[in-house]
Parts: sequence; C-alpha cells; structure tokens
Amino acid sequence: MERRQIPLYLAGLAVGGVLGLTVPAVAGPAEHAVLPVLAVQLYATFLGIPFASIARALRDWRFLGTVLVVNFLVVPAVVFGLSRIVAHDRVLLVGVLFVLLTPCVDYVIVFCGLAGGSADRLLAAAPVLMLAQMVALPLYLWLFVGSEFVSTVEFGPFVEAFVVIILAPLAAAGLTQFAAGRSVVGSRVAQAVTDAMVPLMVVTLGVVVASQIAGVGERFGSLLLAVPVYLLFAAVMVPVGAVAGRIARLDVPGRRAVVFSGVTRNSLVVLPLVLALPAAYDLAPLVVVTQTLIELLVMVALVRLAPLLVGDRRSAAGAIIVK
Repeated sequence: MERRQIPLYLAGLAVGGVLGLTVPAVAGPAEHAVLPVLAVQLYATFLGIPFASIARALRDWRFLGTVLVVNFLVVPAVVFGLSRIVAHDRVLLVGVLFVLLTPCVDYVIVFCGLAGGSADRLLAAAPVLMLAQMVALPLYLWLFVGSEFVSTVEFGPFVEAFVVIILAPLAAAGLTQFAAGRSVVGSRVAQAVTDAMVPLMVVTLGVVVASQIAGVGERFGSLLLAVPVYLLFAAVMVPVGAVAGRIARLDVPGRRAVVFSGVTRNSLVVLPLVLALPAAYDLAPLVVVTQTLIELLVMVALVRLAPLLVGDRRSAAGAIIVK
C-alpha cells in the first residue's frame, strides 16, 4: 500500500464520486462521518511522528515565521486579487474567501510527508495556524465583505473542529506513544494504527467526495466561475511558497512544507461555519466543497511535482512516508 499510495488515493476519490452520484442518499451519512473519519486519520498521522521531533519543530521560529507570513500576509493579498473574478456574486465571493483565507491543518501533513516535506514542523505549526486563522478570518472578512456580514457568522463550529480534529487526535496520539514505550500491547496498537494510515486516508478522501459530489454536480453551472479562482490560487502559491522558503533559507524539507501549507486550504474545518450561514448563502457550502475536490487532485499532483520543483530531484515522491 505504501508503494501504491497515489493510485490508491485516486481510487478513493473515484469510488467516493461514483457512490455519491449513483446513490445520492449516501450524502447525508457521509457528511456526518467527515469529521470523525478525519479525526481518526489525523490520529494515525500524529501517531507516526515522534513527539520529541514536534517539540524541536515548535522551536524553529524561522519556519513558523515563514509559514505565518505566507498564510496571513501573502495569501490574503493573492486571494483579494483573485476574488475579483467572483466579486460580482456575493455568495460565490463569501464561499471563496472562507476557504482560501484559512490554511489547512489536517491532511496537508500527510501529503507534505509523502512529498518529502517536513511533516513534523508542519504538525507543530498546526495549532498555531488554527488559532491564528480563528482571529484573522473575521478581520479579513470584515475588510473584504463588510462588518454587517461578519455579524451573521457563527464561529462556534471553528472551536468544535479545533477540538475534534486537532486537540483530541493529538492527545490520543501522545497517550498511545506513551503506552507504546511501556508495554507490548501499546506498541502493537501503535504499529497497527500507523500501518493503517494509507487505507484511512483512502477512506477519508472517499467519504469527503461522496458527501458533496451530488450537490456540486447539480449546481455546477453556478459554481463554474469559482474553478479558475482555485486553479489560479494553486498555480500562484506553489512558486510563492518555494521563493518564501528560499528567502528564509530553509532546508529542502522545510521549503516543501511551506509550499504545501501555502497551497492547501482548511475546507473541511470551515465547512461547518459556512453551513451555519443564513439561507441566502445556501450555495456557499458547495463553493467550499468545489475547492476541496480541486485541491485533492492538486495535492496528488503536487506530491509528484514538489520534489522536482523544490530541491533534490532524486527524491522519490510517493515513496516517502510520514515518519
């Protein structure tokens, strides 16, 4: 499975898409399963990274500073420019802003590790990025949309997502690593969960796609204008992340991590926020999900391309696993 991760991930996307289109009734249960499945998958990811390396990574202020500058200074400027494409449609604009202004803190760690990026440093940055975006998102929405709209947003789901997909899996992984160092049973449990990371990722991708693909398909005409915004965003942020990492004089794994952090967005976490918007914004959740579908394909391609674009061309993309 480790040698065939990319084909397996594509298969997960395909199966989820077919299931969601042929059995529309699966969308509801799949949507409810997204956060629990993602939490389990991140537990396996966190478990595969020694906590000692996370502590060292958290002290790497050069990396953290670069990631914060890219995500909260450069990205908003890029997003403001690209969002002019949909600025005439308030609902599309809101959906695009929600998803593109929030850096990913979950499956980006997996894809970054597959491309030979510094997964431990990106994992250490995840809580910082999550807290920063909780503060920054209302500010940028106020600047780009207006104070009247910000007053309609319920930020409670943000806190819930932070607990469910960051704090709880991180704490569980820490306890499991502690037990693994002191008992045979704990060690076997830790190894079994780590070995299951690839199939868990396949299931996560399939569930995400199955939950929303039918809705996206039904209203794709209305969503079409958002597609070039997302593609252009990825195309711009790959070189921006690479240049930022080089300016900061980061090593190759660090530069790749900056690229992935700049490109990948927090769609699964902001989705509950967008679902809680007033009825007039009923299309906004599908705008967010459209970005997820495009981004997953971009991530699969970037796993192959990042080692060629950033650093050592001899890196074997797809064969590097989060350790």
